[in-house]
Amino acid sequence: MLRVGRAHRAIAEFEGVLAGVPNPDVLLAPVAGQEAVLSSRIEGTRSSLSDILALDANDEGGSDTGPAVADAREVLNYQVALVQGVGLLEDLPLSQRLLRQVHGTLMRDVRGGSADPGEYRGVQNWIGPPNSTEATATFVTCPAPAIADAMSAWERYLHSEAPDPLVQLAVLHVWFEAIHPFLDGNGRLGRLMFPLFLVSKGLLRRPNFYLSEYLERHRSAYYDGLLGVQRAGDWESWLQFFLHGVERQGAANTRKARAILRLYDGRKDWITTATRSQHAVRALDYFFQRPVFRTSDFYRRAGIPKPTAMRFLRVLRDRGMLRELAPSRGRRPALLWFPELIELVERPSDFGDTP
Repeated sequence: MLRVGRAHRAIAEFEGVLAGVPNPDVLLAPVAGQEAVLSSRIEGTRSSLSDILALDANDEGGSDTGPAVADAREVLNYQVALVQGVGLLEDLPLSQRLLRQVHGTLMRDVRGGSADPGEYRGVQNWIGPPNSTEATATFVTCPAPAIADAMSAWERYLHSEAPDPLVQLAVLHVWFEAIHPFLDGNGRLGRLMFPLFLVSKGLLRRPNFYLSEYLERHRSAYYDGLLGVQRAGDWESWLQFFLHGVERQGAANTRKARAILRLYDGRKDWITTATRSQHAVRALDYFFQRPVFRTSDFYRRAGIPKPTAMRFLRVLRDRGMLRELAPSRGRRPALLWFPELIELVERPSDFGDTP
């Protein structure tokens, strides 16, 4: 299957770009946020990257149950769950235990969060249009009493030595979605597993490879592929779609990583000249990790003396690198953002063709 080789080359090229970057976790932090946005968008949320970063920076909305805040909370949880999964991989293999812990984080204090986060469901569920019943559902998932055995078999295959890890990942994703072990959050968790799997199999050193942009752009084909296997055993179409997606998303990820690196390198020279300070690069790293932030947080967390930090923000706002997203009001500090980075990360990728 030619697409297997192409998919592997796309991942290897992306990994090669990251190998030459001294701080990929800093540079690609906003990309992880955008992955959370796009994976959640497949499930129907409408938040943007700037929405969730603003909510996170403000640490607000605790009692707000409006749809916009609810959407943003779901996306933020995805981002936190991804970070948690990365940390757990240091001590645990990718496994049911790890996924259950991550699911608990994914569903904390969000819609569906009361449905036993981290626990396998005890009732039947199904996939279909709103108000569908088990009889009219598009697909009926694994019966609840069989979930434990089904997930044990899934985990044995996860840890087996398959002929090709990308084909193995494609099979695992369909299998997981067919079991649908939790009452809610299965789709997001199944996509969150992609980068964790690639690290666990040694294809990546860091879980910075995300696939949700391709899947969100080709949502109908994605669902058709899953259902084609689940209802008719059409593995060939699903594998072709999945591997093509890895290839195209890999090329897009590589282009975006290079663009972010060019932005970083260009702004590093620019900010050093603009501020004439030994703390310039430390400030730039902060802006890449937190492209939406409260001024008070920058003063406290950037590791820069406050008078210098205050001067930095004044200079960078005057010169247009940073802009005000929300003004200071009373005791509430101003909310600033780094629009050049946000716009680069949010810019849709060109996948070049259809699946």
